[in-house]
Amino acid sequence: MVPHASLPLSHEKRRHLRVEHNIPVKISSDHGDILTETKNLSCSGAFCRVSQRLEPMTRLKIHLLLPLRKSNKVSTKKITCQGVVVRTQAVSGQDYFDTAIFFSDIAPKDSRTISEFVESMMENKNGKFN
Repeated sequence: MVPHASLPLSHEKRRHLRVEHNIPVKISSDHGDILTETKNLSCSGAFCRVSQRLEPMTRLKIHLLLPLRKSNKVSTKKITCQGVVVRTQAVSGQDYFDTAIFFSDIAPKDSRTISEFVESMMENKNGKFN
């Protein structure tokens, strides 16, 4: 019998947990503002459906409205950071573009807040994780 080599379960390059959750977001660029929501989020970036094509390497200002739960109360934490478009793809038959954004300049405190949000979603099973 020949031993089987272990195969990686995936070719995942992400280093941070990511939650599938719709978080309101305003994306600002030299071409104006876009209001949308995340499809998924991690402390290092977001994946959104955007109404216009944003070219890769476009610099953005990002405003997230993160719902935080403490002692059965939900409050909204506004997180502002800089981002860069890393991938954009037209969705066949739709009027939007799937857009991946890397948070290029985010305060460590805000990055921790997003990480804690993602972890709490995992613990509470309020979202899907990948």
